[in-house]
Amino acid sequence: MRRWRGPPARGARRQPARTLQRCARRAMPVVCLVAAALLLPCPATATEIHSARFAGPTERYRHGILGDEIEFSMLEISLSEGPGRRFTLPETLVFEDVAPRLLDVDGDGTPEILVVESSLTGGARLTVWDETGRIAATPHIGRSQRWLAPIGAADLDGDGRIEIAYIDRPHLAKTLRIWRFDGDPADGTGQLTEIASAPGYSNHQIGWSFIPGGIRHCDGVAPEMILADGNWQHVVAVTLDADGQLNARELSSYAGPQSLSRGVDCP
Repeated sequence: MRRWRGPPARGARRQPARTLQRCARRAMPVVCLVAAALLLPCPATATEIHSARFAGPTERYRHGILGDEIEFSMLEISLSEGPGRRFTLPETLVFEDVAPRLLDVDGDGTPEILVVESSLTGGARLTVWDETGRIAATPHIGRSQRWLAPIGAADLDGDGRIEIAYIDRPHLAKTLRIWRFDGDPADGTGQLTEIASAPGYSNHQIGWSFIPGGIRHCDGVAPEMILADGNWQHVVAVTLDADGQLNARELSSYAGPQSLSRGVDCP
């Protein structure tokens, strides 16, 4: 079986909308078409998620924070064995993200999918999916056209459990939030609990079709979140300690998004 080796280290870039428009018009074999709001489970399998992409371009949520007003209504998942899966959101939701991320969120050695969903009335939330559907989600921010920018997922504090990090409203509130995933890989259930937050950070500017920075893993140190400070003057590395405290240190002056991407490289 092909083993998943994780995502690339550098920040995520926007999945091309035009490519998806062409793909969405093609007939594709699908064994499980599910309205995401219903969360109906697909038959359980022992296969792993191989890849994921958005489909179903839509303009029903004209926010434009990622450089265009096209978001997506479908999530298509390819598996290491057998047919894939397709999930369709209800009319009240869209996927508002650069691309689906494959990350091991439950610690079982195989990837789940981390993606931003936005409500037409309640704004963004971060969600975790597997091949059966959505298995966990944060609350919506609470207002339309309010977004969050994912950083990544890792065992940030060394306790053996996975934490998920994002910037809440990177253009407004500029707040780093850390959520812990607790779940059972055997039954595909989980929940997200917020464990830490701190203002004064960002990782996205309006119109960018990408999210620079991320989480770096260097020998001998805890995982570090590579971000900009809230004033976009410095690149900083932020860690979460065992007591739930967030600690930041300056790495360099901010000199464009590439300086955040370079920060993901270990010294």
